[in-house]
Amino acid sequence: MKKVIVIGGGISGMCSAYYLLREGCQVTVIDKSNLSTGASFINAGYLSPSHFIPLAAPGIITQSLKWMLNSSSPLYIKPRIDFDFFKWALYLKKSATKKNVERLSPVLKELNLKSQTLFEEMIDDLDFKFHYEKKGVLMAYTETESEKHELEIAHWAKEEGLEVDCLNKDELSKIQPVLSDHVIGAVHYKCDSHMTPNNFIRDLRTWLEKNGVIFKSNQEVLDFSIKNNKIVSVITEHDVYNADDFVLASGCWTSPLASKLNLNIPIQGGKGYSMDVHRPTGITIPAILVEARAAVTPMDGFTRFAGTMEFSGNNTIVRKERVEAIAKAVKKYYKDLEINEQERAAATSGLRPVSPDGVPFIGKTNKYANLTIAAGHAMLGWSLGPITGKLVAEQICNKKSSISLTPISPNRFKK
Repeated sequence: MKKVIVIGGGISGMCSAYYLLREGCQVTVIDKSNLSTGASFINAGYLSPSHFIPLAAPGIITQSLKWMLNSSSPLYIKPRIDFDFFKWALYLKKSATKKNVERLSPVLKELNLKSQTLFEEMIDDLDFKFHYEKKGVLMAYTETESEKHELEIAHWAKEEGLEVDCLNKDELSKIQPVLSDHVIGAVHYKCDSHMTPNNFIRDLRTWLEKNGVIFKSNQEVLDFSIKNNKIVSVITEHDVYNADDFVLASGCWTSPLASKLNLNIPIQGGKGYSMDVHRPTGITIPAILVEARAAVTPMDGFTRFAGTMEFSGNNTIVRKERVEAIAKAVKKYYKDLEINEQERAAATSGLRPVSPDGVPFIGKTNKYANLTIAAGHAMLGWSLGPITGKLVAEQICNKKSSISLTPISPNRFKK
């Protein structure tokens, strides 16, 4: 029986533990937190085949510079001296090309579709019920310029075989009447589905523990013990843990841990914000408020309002102006709906691990035969959880990979 240590207890780490367990491995999950906070718990819960265009696309640099100094903008970069961020930004600049988008879009589509299927298989495999609905996602816009852009993407999505409807204002009003008159139309990606992430990941951990997975929480990995180009153990502030294989699924903390192993896995933490409203809102279909870059999800017993992207270092500081920007967008896009002061005060934040080319790092490293990376999913962390876990288990158990790992190899950025 292979002993495997998974470093990181977010959705990628949990799903890696799940699929490794199914392969008969003895699994230990180590996390620096108490396994109740972070992006995996507060995200919008989307399973998103519609999100097949990499973040590193033409125009991203220009848009970033426009928004950079506005702390309430949808994309905010805090000015600071940070050499790791500068290096990551240079990688992003090189990757933000039409060629990159054309090469990687099919990869993201395949990952998303396979992961969605695996989530649906989990419904039958796990002995606990969890919230899962396939109502699609509305890309709702208020400006004609946004409409033009979204319809172009919708046309591309249809060519890729995804189920998509383009709705005018009257058609949209019939299926989601709570949207305001400011909204002039939407693209409805019927291919998408959604969940309640905090409930699922909590119950999955309970299920994993019941089935033999060991969890070591509140233990930060400080270093590694290496022998003959293999990792022998991880060293935490409390103990030393030995294993045959290791999985580095530590989100935006993957980069500093990889640096200890002399590996270059460039990831930056992209902070997102989240607010939950535990009262009737009338919202029945998930929506992305295009101009505001905010996401709205009707979850199990509440509605979640989330979004924006902030690069300000690996911290969870909640910036009031960014919370207010989401609340302001909600008031604009929906009729008679306002996030109140108490709900805004309870806003939380989480760090999405963002790669510079728009696709995750999944696979074994060239330097260490017993180290597998599973990080860098950006806004698709939740959506790609199961396929990430399955690919990790296939690598460690020497099985044929479900998809080609070349485009998402952790070795693609040289030291």
